[in-house]
Order: sequence, then C-alpha cells, then structure tokens
Amino acid sequence: MTSELFTHYSRKEWEQFNQMKGNLKPIVGLEELVSLNDRLSQQDVKEVYVPLVHYIDVMLKNKDEYEVERDKFFDIIGEKSSFENNTFMIGVSGSVAVGKSTSARVLQRLLQKYYPEKQIELVTTDGFLYPNEELERRGIMKRKGFPESYDMPRLLEFMSKVKIGVEDVEYPTYSHEIYDIVPGEVQVMKKPDILIVEGINAFQLPENQQTYMNEFFDFSIYIDADPLHIKSWFMDRFKMHMESAKDDPTNYFYEITKWPSEKVEDYGNEIWYTINLTNLVQHIQPTRGRADVILYKGKNHSIDNFYVRKY
Repeated sequence: MTSELFTHYSRKEWEQFNQMKGNLKPIVGLEELVSLNDRLSQQDVKEVYVPLVHYIDVMLKNKDEYEVERDKFFDIIGEKSSFENNTFMIGVSGSVAVGKSTSARVLQRLLQKYYPEKQIELVTTDGFLYPNEELERRGIMKRKGFPESYDMPRLLEFMSKVKIGVEDVEYPTYSHEIYDIVPGEVQVMKKPDILIVEGINAFQLPENQQTYMNEFFDFSIYIDADPLHIKSWFMDRFKMHMESAKDDPTNYFYEITKWPSEKVEDYGNEIWYTINLTNLVQHIQPTRGRADVILYKGKNHSIDNFYVRKY
C-alpha cells in the first residue's frame, strides 16, 4: 500500500520506537489471546505492539491535556464545568480472518499492564448484528456482515453513552458457536477509561445517520493484508470450525460437517467470494484510509509494514 497521507515504516524501523527496552515482562498466557489459525509471538508483542502502545499513550496524553484546558476555558464564568472526561476509544478494523481480534486482545492486555490504574475494556461489533431471525425476515441472511445487517442505531447509541460516561450501558451478546445473538443475554459496560471497539464495520459510515462511527474514536487501527493471503487464512480457519463443530449438535455448522469434504470446501469458497471478499472490496477496505495506523501482515501472519497517518 502507498499513500501520500501516510508515512511508511519497516518492522526494523518501527521496533526502534519501543521505549521499554528490556523492561517488559512476557505476556503470560499469550496463546489464549491468539485467534484460531492466527500466529503471535512474544517477539511480535515487543517489536509491534509495545511501540503501538507508546504511540497511543501520546494520543491519550494529548486528550488529557485538552480536557484540562477545556475545563479551564469553561470555568472562567466561575461555575464548575459540566463536561465529563470522555472515554478514550480505540477502533480496530479490517477483513474477516485478518487477525483483528488477536490484535485487539493483545492491545487490551498491554494497555492493562501499562495503565494498571485504568479500566480497559474490549467490545466487538458482532453483538450489534441483527439476530438471524431478523436477517431472515429481511431477506438478507446471505448479506450477514454487510452494513445493512447491523443494528447501527443501537451501536451508535451504545457508543454515544459509553463515550460521555454513562454508567452501566447494556449491549447484546454474540455467539460464534450458534452464529447468532444469544437471546435474552446482555453484557454491561461499566464506564471504562479506555474502550477498544473491534469489528469489520468499525470505520464505516452508517446510512441515514447523523453520527459516524469514526467520530467516537480517539485512535484507529486497520489490520491489512493481501486478499489472497486472507482467503487462505479464512479457508484454514473455516476447516478448523468444521472440525470443532462435527461433534456438537448445537453448533450452527453441525449439519454442514456431514456433507462430503468437496462440498464443504466449495461452501467455504462460496462464503469467501460471495460474502467476505465482496464485503472487503466494497465496504471494508475503502475505510482503510480513515485509520491512524495501518498494520500490514505478510503471508506468515507477521506484521512487517506500518503506515502512520501524517495528520
């Protein structure tokens, strides 16, 4: 990727921004943070994510300084400012199977280590998909993951409330086992200091809405890779899902695991080309330029190139 709006850094250059040389202890249980078929080492954490956390720290300090000066400005009339210190929000986006969840979870763990006094939370936008029953009613089940399959008013309301510091904001629970919203099950977001929002639609512009997702983010990250590599990763992950589903009748893909292997392979390819690749080209990749940092992965899942927005 090339763009005059971004400065490119190689991995060797990027790792020089690590300001904790030799002082960072390895992440315990790192393998638990890595998504199915993704790869990540302690070396990756040190060379990729620690410098990223330092850059986020710069942005967070700028936000804190702004809020102090803002309060001084509005306190000039002799009354206490009514402004809340807003939640610092980080958006993480990219294609299906590119490794967004791994990056988001590792980032959360590092931020918890870096800011032990702060509450760092993570939410995925999967919970704001319409339930399968509603997708079927609308005739868009095969468009699941496309912009119209998300309950954007509900997602934007959630983002708004968390951003301004509303206590106990409820949000739906999504299960990848049943491939659906869990009926009647909600989670509660309790006024975090930092919230990471991860999802393929994190940077998209909702239709007929007065507020855009990007307006809430103080920092945004796009995970990128060659679509041919992403397709390979998706198919590998798809086969793993099929393997884990074959003994679980409650799994959404259980019946599919009974098909002949060639038919299952064809089904995975159909999902990639008609849904995931189409969605990537039409709706996800065009949002890449809205990121503050683009992390570009090579064939072996290693992040080797970094693009940092110039403004």
